[in-house]
Amino acid sequence: MGTRRKSREMALQMLFQSDMGKQNADHVRRTFWAEHGSASAEVRGFADDLFRAAVDRSTEIDGLIERHAEHWRMDRMAAVDRNLLRAAVAELLAYPETPRAVVINEALEIARKFSTPESVHFVNGVLDSVGKELESRNQGLEVKD
Repeated sequence: MGTRRKSREMALQMLFQSDMGKQNADHVRRTFWAEHGSASAEVRGFADDLFRAAVDRSTEIDGLIERHAEHWRMDRMAAVDRNLLRAAVAELLAYPETPRAVVINEALEIARKFSTPESVHFVNGVLDSVGKELESRNQGLEVKD
């Protein structure tokens, strides 16, 4: 498994821990890395960056996800899917130089590993829609439904 994939999976796990345990970001980071101390500095650095971006921009990220997840509220989504979407949208926002297709493909591979087959389609649809909005926003265009 590549360094970035491992980082993305770890960011998902930290977001899941924070979400399900209702723990603050500092506590999550401290306890998570105490258990996963063998991760390389590169893996840890990118995972921390994604986690921090997701936490720091949580209101914006959740708003984007809810807007593009038709008929789904965040609290009704499966916890894995909700946090996978958060991590991927955080990457789209914090790392705009990473191609949208790469972020989406990585999220789909992680969904295949940690979630259900139906979730893969859901995650793909939401991320594709969010990605298009962000791309349009970055180009100064208005998104039309």
